[in-house]
Amino acid sequence: MATIHTLLLRLAGPLQAWGDSSRFDRRDTHSHPTKSGVIGLCAAALGLDRTAPLGKLAELRYGVRIDRPGTMISDYHVTGAGSYPLRPRDLITDPSRASKHAAKLPDLDETTSTHPFGHDVAVALTGWYGAPKGIAPTRGGALVAGAVDRSAVLSTRWYLSDAVFLAALEHPDHDLLQDLAAALEAPERLLWLGRKSCPPTGSIAAGVHPGTILEVLTAASPTPNPAAYDPTQPHRTAPLPPTRLTAWIEAEPHTPGATRLNDQPVDYALRTHAPRWETRTRITTTNTISLEDLLP
Repeated sequence: MATIHTLLLRLAGPLQAWGDSSRFDRRDTHSHPTKSGVIGLCAAALGLDRTAPLGKLAELRYGVRIDRPGTMISDYHVTGAGSYPLRPRDLITDPSRASKHAAKLPDLDETTSTHPFGHDVAVALTGWYGAPKGIAPTRGGALVAGAVDRSAVLSTRWYLSDAVFLAALEHPDHDLLQDLAAALEAPERLLWLGRKSCPPTGSIAAGVHPGTILEVLTAASPTPNPAAYDPTQPHRTAPLPPTRLTAWIEAEPHTPGATRLNDQPVDYALRTHAPRWETRTRITTTNTISLEDLLP
């Protein structure tokens, strides 16, 4: 029988957002990181495209310990609408509107320039809102915006402020987990905690350890509070007292007392997910995995 190993991931940052049922103008966050979000984090570290098959990533068993639950906060978010001067890049990315407003420019002296935006751009285009989206190169290499709608988008976005979690990914393939740990230390793509506006603080990978999710989360010391850290004091040598923490661990379908979630990733490009189950567990840490192993 293959030995089970577990990769620990330290998820900490000023803001986190782990949506599980966000729709339209309301972008929620779960109380703890979702499996879809953490697997997506690993896929980004590996440099996988959204259309790439997940392969063994889909086989990982997931759990997360809540070291600091954080505070739920909301942001009333307004995107688009309004007006301000056209930016230089918008002359390229939105050629249809650029051509339209080029007609408003004064006639150019033939001796100065043949380009329609040779001068007086700020004067002629001050009332045009320039924030195109969906910018991508055409076959010819030119950048063109795929969406040029200037209507305002209003939304309420929820975040977890100053939260700290210790996520765990379990699999018998030790090399797979080691590769993930290495990728998280030197990611191919930018990493964030649920949303692009939520960068992580410090290192994410916290080592690959023998044992199941429950065993490793029980052995791991609680993540220290940075506010309590005093660099002038020597490192703690006395053992830490056991700490009682809450963990959510993936369980077999229809396990009594388990909660059903729809966050098992299937296809990120199509945003499809399958159901899975997790149980709420109270853990008393034994602190046999030291604090130094978890610090960035």
